Amino acid sequence: MTVIRQQDFIDSIEDALQFISYYHPLDYVQAVEKAYHKEQSQAAKDAMAQILINSRMSAEGHRPLCQDTGIVTCFVKIGMAVQWDKTDLTVQQMVDEGTRRAYTNADNPLRASIVSDPAGERKNTKDNTPAVVHIDMVEGDKIEVMIAAKGGGSENKSKMVMLNPSDSIVDWVVKTLPTMGAGWCPPGMLGIGIGGTAEKAAVLAKESLMDPVDIHELQARGAQTTEEKLRLELFEAVNNLGIGAQGLGGLTTVVDIKIKSLPTHAASKPVAMIPNCAATRHAHFYLDGSGPAELKAPKLEDWPQVTWEVGEQTRRVNLDDLKRDDILDWKAGETVLLSGKMLTGRDAAHKRIQTMLDNGEGMPEGVDLTNRFIYYVGPVDAVGDEAVGPAGPTTATRMDKFTDMMLEKTGLIGMIGKAERGPATVDSIAKHKAVYLMAVGGAAYLVSKAIKKARVVAFEDLGMEAIYEFEIEDMPVTVAVDSTGNNVHQTGPAIWKGKIAEMNKA
Repeated sequence: MTVIRQQDFIDSIEDALQFISYYHPLDYVQAVEKAYHKEQSQAAKDAMAQILINSRMSAEGHRPLCQDTGIVTCFVKIGMAVQWDKTDLTVQQMVDEGTRRAYTNADNPLRASIVSDPAGERKNTKDNTPAVVHIDMVEGDKIEVMIAAKGGGSENKSKMVMLNPSDSIVDWVVKTLPTMGAGWCPPGMLGIGIGGTAEKAAVLAKESLMDPVDIHELQARGAQTTEEKLRLELFEAVNNLGIGAQGLGGLTTVVDIKIKSLPTHAASKPVAMIPNCAATRHAHFYLDGSGPAELKAPKLEDWPQVTWEVGEQTRRVNLDDLKRDDILDWKAGETVLLSGKMLTGRDAAHKRIQTMLDNGEGMPEGVDLTNRFIYYVGPVDAVGDEAVGPAGPTTATRMDKFTDMMLEKTGLIGMIGKAERGPATVDSIAKHKAVYLMAVGGAAYLVSKAIKKARVVAFEDLGMEAIYEFEIEDMPVTVAVDSTGNNVHQTGPAIWKGKIAEMNKA
């Protein structure tokens, strides 16, 4: 009989969540580096360079890889011969206590993103609890823990289907993945769950993402099982789509495909697909009664020495004296370095502005968007001498429902986020002669270094969703939709899908 101390379990959860907030798994870093050197699309190569640079900076600075420090998902497998030293806390309560401590750590505070009453008030719980916990009783006298911090941008792209037994899983994935857009921040991994029941397939897909990146080892030795054959087939088919890093078009969309399956009903074939983003964060440890888990920090020399330099054609822009006429010659795909002042705003701020305008209240005090840009971001709290914590872009697509209103009624001329905009929003951008700029998702700490000053100007009660004013210097972005409606998230993947098809014929 093994006795596990509750405190050891709680400490291990806290330590693991801090650890994965700033340390990428090295297998993922190595896979992205390999994809970076292979990549022929300059836009995708630049995006991966920023991801790799950000990864090293986070490892050095012990600050989050991404501003979205995720919803905690924890798989706990408890040996039947395990006994706890105390029985006053459930496993859920212990995971939540470790989560609470990790996310409120004064040295590296993590962003609180969890809201209660999800169908109603959606009030922030302030400490990122509760976690999502899956508990299994297994053979043995140890506890196995697999824990992840899953960002909302990738979680929101999860898909589930009940296929007919004779239907092709590959066909469904290839048809479905392009509809998911780039909000899941490729290059990443796809977790596929097959069988069981509808809800079990989703759990299998999520658990599969806890496995290491090893597709290249599988390619070298060859597939031996049905799942391995399917992994290889999907890996090739998905990358042949040409979606590429950040959806800009390129050779690598995924660095691995993971699959878990279970027996299912003879009439059913449940399939779930859950992507993991460029901020892949997970840890795996065991407790055997000897104390808390010890996670070994990777060596900084294991990170690749990748650099990213702006090209000669890069446009430098001062936001403080920008007018609508000045953005009319910006072209889709162009790199821009932004300096000056801009405002921020996400879902909750947009909704509140819409309500105020509908009620005839006008804009909130201190917020004037005339000839200004808005950055879709919810930053991490600052520490030390930081102006702001990691502050990468959130998925712009969620703001599509507000965009026409914002462009029509506020004087806004530009937006900054990640991923694509919908067709109606692209039309609205062209109609109002505005622009949409894309920052790299998965490079939040790198982006934050361009932010020199930050202050809350409205809706302070919304926490990380408040409206901030950022003063920035040389923040790198890409023109994703220009004032004529040219859209790189549409043209880039289409071009590279064709190029890959031609390469495969050669």
